[in-house]
Amino acid sequence: MAGLIVRPRAGILHGHDWVYRTEILKVFGDPADGDVVSIKDGRDHLLGTAIYNSKSMITARRISRQRQELNPDFFRRRIAQASEVRDRAGCRRDLRRVVWSESDGLPGLIADQYGDTVVLQTLTLAMDNHKAEIAAALGEILGLRGVIERNDAPVRAAEGMEPVSGILAGEPQTVQTVEIDGVIFEIDLLAGQKTGFYLDQVANYAAVAHHAAGKRVLDCFSNQGGFALACARAGAASVVAVESGAESFERLKANAAGNHLDLRCERADVAEYLRRAERANEKYDLIILDPPSFTKSRGKLHDAMRGYHDLHVRAGALLEPGGLLATFSCSHHVDEAAFLEAASSGLFDARRSARLVDEYRQAPDHPIVLHLPETFYLKGFLLEMMPGR
Repeated sequence: MAGLIVRPRAGILHGHDWVYRTEILKVFGDPADGDVVSIKDGRDHLLGTAIYNSKSMITARRISRQRQELNPDFFRRRIAQASEVRDRAGCRRDLRRVVWSESDGLPGLIADQYGDTVVLQTLTLAMDNHKAEIAAALGEILGLRGVIERNDAPVRAAEGMEPVSGILAGEPQTVQTVEIDGVIFEIDLLAGQKTGFYLDQVANYAAVAHHAAGKRVLDCFSNQGGFALACARAGAASVVAVESGAESFERLKANAAGNHLDLRCERADVAEYLRRAERANEKYDLIILDPPSFTKSRGKLHDAMRGYHDLHVRAGALLEPGGLLATFSCSHHVDEAAFLEAASSGLFDARRSARLVDEYRQAPDHPIVLHLPETFYLKGFLLEMMPGR
């Protein structure tokens, strides 16, 4: 087997599963991109087996601490294990992420299950080379009607792959209707965000909406309306949902109409909307900030923290004394302490003091692996504005 020898300070020597290009001392055996390679230290000790791509900054991603090939049995075993993890966690089989990349020992593979259909993303070249075998294994283990691929994610470019979407196997149902805590969503699996829906926040909609009864609610970055619709159903006095994307905005309006819920839907840039609302002296009792990731790289972390700070300045100015702010970050480059600091400094500049009421995490079908901090990316906090401060 071809392989790599890593430098003495490589992260894989300290528990991580990635090898960056700069951590490679030597490549031997002339591996092709997408191949499985062995990883060794300078003393020729085997550190495991990995998938390889010289085009990527993350050149090798470990799949096993032993020797391992990519074959149908490997995929069946790993997918079955991943499904069992979700079953033990009580995740519903009609709406769950059944495979999540490194968290399930399948780097770059994402499989989201919507009833009898799975939407697949193969974001590493090795997984992409085996997607037919993966689709077959998913169908066999989960009893699927079909598999859709949504390989239109920009991150594929880092692995030298072109975007592609369509039906991969069987006769999948491309439009699904799902119910989340009494709210009905119609999801287009071929055209919706990511694989059709953001599954990581599903458990948090009801948790935030628990505080919405009788309140004036502002849901920023509303997407398809998960938080807004949950709050309206929970008895909010009024709900404003702000979304800038044309497609998501249309789905937001359709979901509101389909559930017969009274929302004011605003298509606008959130920062601009918050500035206008402040000038108009609008006030809210509950504001939800759930923006897309502000940074995909550590090099832009400073700009991301400035963005979070500014959002909290604007939101703080609109909240009534005693008002609540549910605020989220989905960037793994921003840890909890840094995110809370950005929120705190932003609220300070808005002349507000806040108490921490609750904390939120990604849904259990997005498991966190201790030695892979990148798997812990979604963090959220419920903050209460302190009256008279």
